[in-house]
Amino acid sequence: MNKALFWDKYDDGRVRCGLCPHRCNIAAGSAGLCGVRKNTGGELIASAYGAVSSIALDPIEKKPLYMFHPGKTIVSIGGFGCNLRCPFCQNHSISLDFKNTTPLNALQRNAQQMTPELVAEVAVLAKPDKNIGVAYTYNEPLIGYEFVRDCAELIHREGMYNVLVTNGFINEEPMTALLPFIDAMNIDLKAFSDGFYNMVNGALDAVKRTIVLCRKHCHVEVTTLIIPGENENDIDELAKWLASVDPEIPLHLSRFFPRYQYENKEPTPRETMYRALDTAKQYLTHVFTGNM
Repeated sequence: MNKALFWDKYDDGRVRCGLCPHRCNIAAGSAGLCGVRKNTGGELIASAYGAVSSIALDPIEKKPLYMFHPGKTIVSIGGFGCNLRCPFCQNHSISLDFKNTTPLNALQRNAQQMTPELVAEVAVLAKPDKNIGVAYTYNEPLIGYEFVRDCAELIHREGMYNVLVTNGFINEEPMTALLPFIDAMNIDLKAFSDGFYNMVNGALDAVKRTIVLCRKHCHVEVTTLIIPGENENDIDELAKWLASVDPEIPLHLSRFFPRYQYENKEPTPRETMYRALDTAKQYLTHVFTGNM
């Protein structure tokens, strides 16, 4: 068992996780909202440590990172679980379990188990295919903080890069401690309203804080999925705020397609995407729409 970092223990056997702003109070035998940080005998355990749901060699642009070593590839690995609850999740089979069709613990039992040493070995072996490092992606990687940290240290020792593709919903202390090992990030800024973030069980201010913090230490690009009737009117304020942090931060505007609990919604109209692109370009130097 791998003991988790950033938690407190109570006299009654409960623990409080300090990794993300939920700060879950977890009873013995239970897990936090993410599903993978569990109270085992009064200690917080990273129960999915080394459980890899997906591994692939991707173009770096697929993360999406358009301005970090374009033309290169990166070994992408995913785990299980998430600390948000997005009804439009594209990777719900490994991130969420609302429909109880694929219980998280059953998925983990069928996962490929990898050590940080094996991850580093795979990354090095892929160098002839233009691989520059490892991207932690597919599910929310930061809930697997300990595995990401251990892998990232080894990847840096090999002179390679670490990339996070994340929702940015993490507390400042653990994010700061991880940043020396992180070279680039794509942070999902889902909307620019508290109401939207309440709907997905997150908090806008926490994600904004992560963007500001990380931009000071590594390359950052931001993605916003534009969902009809949900957040298309946020783009002006979102882009204006992002420009106040740094107008050179690349913004990726993604088109929504029906997924998960939003499978009956219509795709984002192309006209909406073009308007969002024009709006964001008033404030930001680099704005992309990659899936029109």
